[in-house]
Amino acid sequence: MDTVKDLLIILISSSLVSNVVLSQFLGLCPFLGVSKKTNTALGMGTAVIFVITLASAVAGVIYKFVLQRFHIEYLQTIVFILVIAALVQFVEMFLRKALPALYQALGVYLPLITTNCAVLGVALTNVQKEYGILAGIVNGFATAAGFTIAIVILAGIREKMEHNDIPEPFKGMPQVLLTAGLMAIAFCGFSGLL
Repeated sequence: MDTVKDLLIILISSSLVSNVVLSQFLGLCPFLGVSKKTNTALGMGTAVIFVITLASAVAGVIYKFVLQRFHIEYLQTIVFILVIAALVQFVEMFLRKALPALYQALGVYLPLITTNCAVLGVALTNVQKEYGILAGIVNGFATAAGFTIAIVILAGIREKMEHNDIPEPFKGMPQVLLTAGLMAIAFCGFSGLL
């Protein structure tokens, strides 16, 4: 049984201390590609929160009640990929109908959530750390919230840097990678929390 203390430690650890993007370097493609505007970054972060949280719940239930029960744990990666692909298709259909502007803004990066290694990484981490279903859901939500925090901060910084006078060799992706590196160093400061 997971205590509230354990769940809070997972929440803080997964979102800040072991940030999926800035310390584990998972999910870099949407992190770098969708972080040009804050609104788009927030939309991507919200979609990732939904997908990772739901994928953690569904993967946890399938792992516990199907894969473990029939001793076919070796199929976990394939099963988790299928679950993630189905959830991303659901999110894509929802955004196309409900929020077409956000759907257009996310463009190719929305289907890339399917291949986003952060989503699969969370499902596999939940199994590796032997989290129960509730702890796995909390870990999934916290990891996705950490992704959202990082991508929104980077988008805000990138919006501010658009108006700066930057030397030509540093414009574009070098500037973004340097900023992400400095953010990673800053997030190391959270390691003292736990």
